[in-house]
Amino acid sequence: MPMLESLIDKIKTAVAPSPIACTACRTEFPAKQMKKALMVCPSCGQHLRMDARARIEATVDAGSFGELFSDLKSEDFFHFPGYADKLEKAEKLTGEQEAVVCGTALIGGNPCVLFVMDAQFIMASMGSVVGEKITRTFEYAAEHGLPVIGFTASGGARMQEGIVSLMQMAKVSGAVKQHSNAGNLYVTVLCDPTTGGVTASFAMQGDILIAEPGALIGFAGRRVVEQTTKTALPQNFQRAEFLLEHGFIDCIVPRAELPETLARLLRMHKKPATDIA
Repeated sequence: MPMLESLIDKIKTAVAPSPIACTACRTEFPAKQMKKALMVCPSCGQHLRMDARARIEATVDAGSFGELFSDLKSEDFFHFPGYADKLEKAEKLTGEQEAVVCGTALIGGNPCVLFVMDAQFIMASMGSVVGEKITRTFEYAAEHGLPVIGFTASGGARMQEGIVSLMQMAKVSGAVKQHSNAGNLYVTVLCDPTTGGVTASFAMQGDILIAEPGALIGFAGRRVVEQTTKTALPQNFQRAEFLLEHGFIDCIVPRAELPETLARLLRMHKKPATDIA
């Protein structure tokens, strides 16, 4: 019996998820505890990165999410060295077809359309399919008179798709404008990290800009800015708190408070029933 119990203990240890270390204070916590805490460090409050499905589950009303455009996936149309392998590995790692998940949902009983970027999928880089899915999300929302809630977390444009990836900035921006012209609300939740071409386009085009605490938000990297301007930058440069202080965003909301905050905003800007399809 002792040998059997020892074997069972070894098997449990082998299959148990590895503990998760906080990226700020380096304290380790059981994976189950961190997931229950919405990937917010119980020790120092650092907001760790969160995958798209977990973020949707933590934000929307239970059972209300209906996915859109899930059949779209990227192809290595330029035959960029190693890109096909990167796509395959990203799919296996995340279980997703692409770096953004889109769909309809209710938040506090209020209907909306979501797009949620997943930094685990090639740093949620903006390729042709990411741009197409987000564009279709805004078009769907405009057609049905619904607000859009966008969770951004990206390293920027996807270099393996060259100029095609940069074109997504203009394409998505056009869809955002059409959605706005129809009198619809767009709320952006800026997560860590939101950088590059995503920051330079749809991430900062929301009617209301919310950021998570400590999120890195910017266009060029810190070293590039320092070398270009030949200026020593503040320690918290490009962090959410710095952006709030300088008027670039509207508010910082802890992850646990996001569902109620978004629900309140959706209620405040709700269209009359006759305007919603």
